[in-house]
Amino acid sequence: MRLLLSALVALSMLACGGSRPAARPLAEFLTPYGPPTRPFSPAVRVGNLLILSGAIGTTSTGALVPGGIGPETRQALDNIRDVLQRTGSSMERVVKCTVMLADMREWESMNVVYASYFPGNKPARSSFGVTGLALGARVEIECWATVD
Repeated sequence: MRLLLSALVALSMLACGGSRPAARPLAEFLTPYGPPTRPFSPAVRVGNLLILSGAIGTTSTGALVPGGIGPETRQALDNIRDVLQRTGSSMERVVKCTVMLADMREWESMNVVYASYFPGNKPARSSFGVTGLALGARVEIECWATVD
């Protein structure tokens, strides 16, 4: 009888929010560079999935790198790599990318640089042309990765 009473007390405490361990939030809005300066988070973690905002080819000063599609693609992917490392993931754990191009005629030039960042497994990917990107960029890349 005492065991039954103890079990009922424990269940009622759980039902009322008693000594239940705190649940991990559904989404964690990650800010690896401090408070956001723009109205979005660089990354959001949902379970073991990390969703990155789109990255363009800007330096740490916020300036777009010169040279067009090749250097911009390289810098965008370097920026992605940095966010992934700061939030507990890596390029090897990227499972999906979306590539937005200001000019689809630059798709092949973008691919040359892009492929060098994924020498092993290739993430699923979508690519499409757009009528404009922030700061007049030629390319923007967003990705999803797994994290422990």
